[in-house]
Amino acid sequence: MVLLLIVAIVLVFRPQAKSYSYPENNSAHLSLQQAGPVYNFGGGGLDVDEGIQWMINQVRGCSSCSDRVDVIVIRHSGTDAYNQAILAMDGVDSVKTLIIADREDAKEENVVEQIENAEVIFFAGGDQCQYLRNYRNTGVDRAVKSVIARGGAIGGTSAGAMIQSNFVFNACSETVTSKTALKNPYKDITLSQDFFHWENLQDTIIDTHFSERNRMGRLMTFVARLLRDGISSEVLGIGIDENTSLIVDQNGLAKVVGDKFVYFVLGDHLPEECEPQTPLTFSRFKIWKKGNGETFDLSNRVLNDDYYEVSVENGEIDSNPY
Repeated sequence: MVLLLIVAIVLVFRPQAKSYSYPENNSAHLSLQQAGPVYNFGGGGLDVDEGIQWMINQVRGCSSCSDRVDVIVIRHSGTDAYNQAILAMDGVDSVKTLIIADREDAKEENVVEQIENAEVIFFAGGDQCQYLRNYRNTGVDRAVKSVIARGGAIGGTSAGAMIQSNFVFNACSETVTSKTALKNPYKDITLSQDFFHWENLQDTIIDTHFSERNRMGRLMTFVARLLRDGISSEVLGIGIDENTSLIVDQNGLAKVVGDKFVYFVLGDHLPEECEPQTPLTFSRFKIWKKGNGETFDLSNRVLNDDYYEVSVENGEIDSNPY
């Protein structure tokens, strides 16, 4: 009888999503319409505090002023490690980490309301497959979109950045390297496109830990696949190095902050060869390499004329793409 009672209690009172708050959220201090929308995409490794502080300042429309924001950190597992560092930043009223482990967590009314009441959302690194499986078409999904709709900010690092682009490599299969992707563009590669759809990020796909893990070849393959499969007629890959962030303002002007580089890889024509079990051939990728302080216009991409060209022939990149 005792065992049956325990089982019944567990079924009725399901464990809720974990949350860690410093201090309690107070969303009354900002008007309904903030000064965004703006974005901050980190490449993994060390977070770039400058990029997170920039988001905060952009949303409140000022720096070193009295307006303050509430920040929500979203992750599918882990701890509240971000809270103290973000709380110490200028203009932060509260920080809360929500550990949303599954789709049931992502539907909880309390979780959704907390996200809706924030001005800045930050997705921690982890596993983009879990983010897509657990959050897509849930209350969390809708709540995050509502923050952007009223001019808030969305940030993320590693997997938390990769889910922000128009197309997403979902990483639900085996590990994909540049070598394996270039050799067979269809092996273990699934590209999703029905999660977020942010302004100025149309037809983009983000990859992180970029040069450190030599991911240029796989990003080229992602771009080629999207073109060959007829999903888009032009695709911009964005590869972000570790310890580096790409910040994007409300006008679509992207700026690099941090120690290393961001690579913009454009495919604007069909690949010559992109088939299952066949090495990729794609001529003349256009690539832009941008370092700290340099910019790329996402809203009017034709204005970026300082590119170099790299080709792939029978699964081999013809020159140093970095």
